[in-house]
Amino acid sequence: MSRARQPPLVTGISPKEGAAWTKVTIRGENLGTGPADLIGLSICGHNCLLTAEWMSASKIVCRVGPAKDDKGEINVTTKSGGLGTSTVSFKLIRPERIGILDQSAVWVDEMNYYDLRTDRNKGISPLSLRPANPLGIDVDKGKIPPKDMELTFPGMSGDFTSENFSATLYLIDNHAGSSFEQLKVAAVNLKKHSTKKNEGSLSSVKGGLSTFFEAQDALSAIHQRLESDGTEKVEGSMTQRLENILNRASDTADTLFQEVLGRKDKADSTRNALNVLQRFKFLFNLPLNIERNIQKGDYDVVINDYEKAKSLFGNTEVAVFKKVYEEVETRIGALRSLLLEKLLQTPSTLHDQKRYIRYLSDLHAAGDPAWLCIYAQHKWILQLMQSCRDEFISGQRVGVGALDLEGDTRPSALARLGHTASLKRGGSLRTPRPSTWRFETPQQVQFVEKLSDVVIGQLPNFWKLWISYVNGSLFSETGEKSGQVEKSKKNARQRQNDFKKMIEELTNRLVKLIRGALLPTTLPQGELSLYAGWEGKTELTGAWLTQIIHTVRGCHDALSALEIPNDMLQVIQDLLLDLRVHCLMVTLHHTAEDVKRLAEKEDWVVDNEGITSLPSQFEQRLVQMLQSLKEPLEIKSGEINVLQLDQVQDQATELSVGIMKVFITCLEQLSTKSDGDKETSHNISVDLSSPDHFTGVQDGFSPTSEQRLLIILSNCQYLERHTFLNLADHLEKHSFTGTEKITRVSVDAIRELDRKLFEAYIERRADPIAGSLEPGIYAGYFDWRDCQTPSGVRNYLKEALVNIITVHAEVFTVSKDLVPRVLSKIVESVADEMCRLMQCVSSFSKNGALQARLELCALRDAISTYLNSDSNASFKLAVDALPQLHSGADKKLLEELLNKFKSSMQLQLACFQPSSYQPVKR
Repeated sequence: MSRARQPPLVTGISPKEGAAWTKVTIRGENLGTGPADLIGLSICGHNCLLTAEWMSASKIVCRVGPAKDDKGEINVTTKSGGLGTSTVSFKLIRPERIGILDQSAVWVDEMNYYDLRTDRNKGISPLSLRPANPLGIDVDKGKIPPKDMELTFPGMSGDFTSENFSATLYLIDNHAGSSFEQLKVAAVNLKKHSTKKNEGSLSSVKGGLSTFFEAQDALSAIHQRLESDGTEKVEGSMTQRLENILNRASDTADTLFQEVLGRKDKADSTRNALNVLQRFKFLFNLPLNIERNIQKGDYDVVINDYEKAKSLFGNTEVAVFKKVYEEVETRIGALRSLLLEKLLQTPSTLHDQKRYIRYLSDLHAAGDPAWLCIYAQHKWILQLMQSCRDEFISGQRVGVGALDLEGDTRPSALARLGHTASLKRGGSLRTPRPSTWRFETPQQVQFVEKLSDVVIGQLPNFWKLWISYVNGSLFSETGEKSGQVEKSKKNARQRQNDFKKMIEELTNRLVKLIRGALLPTTLPQGELSLYAGWEGKTELTGAWLTQIIHTVRGCHDALSALEIPNDMLQVIQDLLLDLRVHCLMVTLHHTAEDVKRLAEKEDWVVDNEGITSLPSQFEQRLVQMLQSLKEPLEIKSGEINVLQLDQVQDQATELSVGIMKVFITCLEQLSTKSDGDKETSHNISVDLSSPDHFTGVQDGFSPTSEQRLLIILSNCQYLERHTFLNLADHLEKHSFTGTEKITRVSVDAIRELDRKLFEAYIERRADPIAGSLEPGIYAGYFDWRDCQTPSGVRNYLKEALVNIITVHAEVFTVSKDLVPRVLSKIVESVADEMCRLMQCVSSFSKNGALQARLELCALRDAISTYLNSDSNASFKLAVDALPQLHSGADKKLLEELLNKFKSSMQLQLACFQPSSYQPVKR
């Protein structure tokens, strides 16, 4: 195979010289692999390919044509090796010709030459033997248009053999640029030529003088014989009789040989016709061969045969050849129509389009086939895009999509074009989907995916076809056909603006179709009927919008990879910006709806930190939201940060604040939610009689309204101290703007809710305890002015302490951290009530004062852990309102009674001791 690719080398030719049409044998190396591989053969500059007969890779037989050069090289050209070289040469011997104006002593037969270049039986006219330059000076053709010459010299000719010869017209045609001195030289040459011709005639007569004398003697003898013959008057002259004899002989001969000669003439005619058919079988078989090759699809063979026939018979004057050539032109015209139909047929591959364009160019088709193909592809892509939208709108796409998924396992155009880029990113352009994807995916998402496949499947070939049209590679990869290449480049330069409009129309149509499906409000009112109509379809969530953004970005990246100018793709960037903003807003709205439904998922199960799963679920929802927004908010090449837009930033901040407020509202609603199965209020003493109620919150537990308040209060504290701070970190991590405002408003709102819930709980628990003090003090018509010696702390105070213990147990069960806060407030309420009651007593007896001091000191010492400045002040005011103890016996009795009380209530009061409470570290 390496030898077949070497250029041909001619090493010998036999014979080495000869006249035109001499048969020669060429020998050498690498002279082709077969007759079809031989595409060029010239000897002395004359093309001898038509008469060449390939014998082997080292031998070719042909005939030498009437070349211009007397001596030259033998050049062989093959498809496999290209143009070859030669180490030998051939010498062409030219025969001398005698013109009609030349003197000759012998008869010159008429010579017929067969012109193999034009395949015409053309007799050389004697006028062709005239002198080429009678003036003997250089010919200098003029540049005067022929039309002007015809107007100036009507009916005249510059041919000196014509009857209407004009010397002036001849000089203008052939010597318009010659100087006067050159014309003077031409006149001298013309005189010399005339003198030489006269001298030649005289010398010819002198040379044949004896011939003239012999002719004269013969004529004289014939004349004398005729005069001496006396039969002229009787039988006519001798010549008359001779003529009669010859006529009779001719008639007899015609009678005898007319049939034979007729058959001979017919046979000669048939033989000549067969010779012509055999010699020109290429032309006569060409119409049938063209038809067969068209049916087989061998268009290259048809074009090569047509080019050969056109070069050989395009200008023929032979009627038969003209008729056959017209039939060839008819078949070629039908082939042009067929190729143009195939070129404009859709769909078709880029390879086929280039092939048909080259064929039509080689066949010299009218118009610009390449531009017609580009225009047809443009219209077809637009039709595909609109049909895709119409199918989804009419609802036909559901079943078709399922069939496509099962029947066609090939990857989509988007996946194919984005494969390289996806590998660089470490993943595929599309994530794997289950088999039921088409049935679960919203119609808008399927539509955008399908539309992207249509655009990316067709637009790259459309763009590459234009690039080939611009650089001329449609006609030749190497630029061999420079004329066609330059013509293509010129046409492309003239149609650059038209093609730019085509690309812009395609991208605008893509954007408008997607906007109609997802963002109909961004379209003008007049275009809604063409691109909208998706009102009845499913509303998309942020996740599906993210998938669409991913698809549109892949489409943009694929088109950018084709090196399409960015200004033509700017509308896709604008669409991406609007989609990202829309996705952000939709995600925030849907997150607010999800957070609103979190109240339904509250199970009231608290952990060891006193909180339920609700804060964790809320934080998880927002983190998931931020993660889902990661891709839409990501800034790709050529994109801008949507959060830097003032309007978008303000809306996103307000929606984020709204999400926080929605959750806080949910907490408030949960705190006030009533339980229809149980009473919302409970008697504290009854609660105390069921100690198992506070052993822990189990599954299926339905809390009381007071316990709801405590659980929500615990959640509020956790939100303020942990959840909101964590969310602020997540917002900052995802470059979310307005984090400070979101956190500030959220903390203020949760603090306000905490305050309201705390006040509501204290009101429910402190008021009953404080309200039971006064009836308990004066039970049994007790009078401070008339009472017995104190024997211990009365029951009302013990009952009040038990109720405080009950509240402690209730709070401790939910959250240990709330115990000091709640009990301090209840103790403050009880201390304030005791102070009020003591100050309202007008006078105390000795025993009354001792009883009051005993009870105040017992209460203060029992709840000393939860005393604050206000409760301390209240106890001090209450004690100050009592008479002072002066006797040591009273003081001793007071001390004994206090010790007795503490000893008897030691177990109950143990919960108030600081050692019994160890806050849980968070």
